[in-house]
Amino acid sequence: MRLVRTLIDCDQQYTEPALPQELRELYDGDLHLHTPGVGRPIVIANFVSTIDGVVSYEIKNNSGGSTISGSNPADRFIMGLLRASADAVMVGAGTLHDLSAKSLWTPEYTYPDAKSLYAEYRVNALHKPEYPLLAIVSGSGQLELERAIFHTPAMRTVIITTSAGKDELTRRGTASLNSVEVHALNSSSGSIAPRAILELLQSQFGVKTLLHEGGPTLFGQFLAADAVDELFLTLSPQIAGRERDVTRPAVVQGVQFEPDSAPWFQMVSVKEQAAQLYLRYRRA
Repeated sequence: MRLVRTLIDCDQQYTEPALPQELRELYDGDLHLHTPGVGRPIVIANFVSTIDGVVSYEIKNNSGGSTISGSNPADRFIMGLLRASADAVMVGAGTLHDLSAKSLWTPEYTYPDAKSLYAEYRVNALHKPEYPLLAIVSGSGQLELERAIFHTPAMRTVIITTSAGKDELTRRGTASLNSVEVHALNSSSGSIAPRAILELLQSQFGVKTLLHEGGPTLFGQFLAADAVDELFLTLSPQIAGRERDVTRPAVVQGVQFEPDSAPWFQMVSVKEQAAQLYLRYRRA
């Protein structure tokens, strides 16, 4: 039984399947992730957006992507599938705080019905650990350490921060969290260079495939650093609108490209279910 229907699939170059049969049936196709061959991990981003480009309502208790997707099962399945495929999942501090304190960045947390399928694919087909590494980027180190993710031994977490952020995290008690590591990197005005993040994840944690789950500011920084390889974008059939002087972020925030430097992407696939579109792009 498929969860989505494939409308366009331009990724027909492979003869051997990447996904086990049951996942291929649910996804109505296969999922091959490319290696960029540039000495860094492949970076795949995943967002959900309204028709008018809003990725967060920026309203307390309604800032997460599920508000825009309507907790759409197919969107959640694809998110779980991407998590199952990745060595690490990365989020910024803003995205962390927008979601429930009980949130876990495991494949089955977003789509429990495929828990056994994700596990079989991840462990037996990809030969990866049970769960991807969670990388949290926070320049200030001002994180709520009571959150479930910091107290889940099976989920290894690394907080990537600045020297000042590391001092703040030490003060808050990260030394007592057995599954959490803190790494301080050099920063400019509190911002950590995407290439430095990728180098750390590759050299210290063996990350080859990184799933970028936002938010828009961190994603913009990675785009500006030419460090995004693919984008999975769910287009939800609603319009959020914006009032003047009210921030409702789009996929990219904090950077602006000129026409001659704006990143271009090529279409890889289009899938649909219940009026939602699931778009996959690859950096041209």
